[in-house]
Amino acid sequence: MLLLASASPARRRLLQQAAIAHRVRVSGFDEEAIGADDPIQLVQLLARAKAETVAAQERGDTGASLSVPVLGCDSLLVFEGEVFGKPRDAAEAVDRWRRMAGRWGDLHTGHCLWPARAGEPLIATVTTRVQFASVGEAAIEAYVGTGEPLQCAGGFALEGRGGLLVERIEGCYSNVIGLSLPLLRQWLPLPFS
Repeated sequence: MLLLASASPARRRLLQQAAIAHRVRVSGFDEEAIGADDPIQLVQLLARAKAETVAAQERGDTGASLSVPVLGCDSLLVFEGEVFGKPRDAAEAVDRWRRMAGRWGDLHTGHCLWPARAGEPLIATVTTRVQFASVGEAAIEAYVGTGEPLQCAGGFALEGRGGLLVERIEGCYSNVIGLSLPLLRQWLPLPFS
């Protein structure tokens, strides 16, 4: 069993599809409270803060040990040196897509597994290169009009309509959706072993 410190339906679906038993507890952590110049460090700090917050909530006032490990994740797209989280609005999403069309970006996902027993958390970042399709203005506006890009780091969902606008990826596919299953395989026992 795993406790997912995330409201992301995509992360929940990945865990369900991989048969990793879990429950969800959203941290409520203010992501704007943390900043870092390096995007890899930033996603690690955010993932750790989410996991740590949920671990503290689970322990409560008693300080009891956790019954299950807590997983926190956070993703950012770095495009031409600029960090793209979720777009603020449709206009920002359209502007980003105009710039990204036909080009590459790096999707970084920070992962933090807070142990059920005493010990240091496991922290890692997985990076996947994403090449966006060369699409025109009509396709960009139609995609942004669906509202999907406003919910996703980088302004696209590989597992949704945005998958049609991705030319190729280099690296971990599930990482682009929200968490790296190969990394979790290293950290957790396989659910079917």
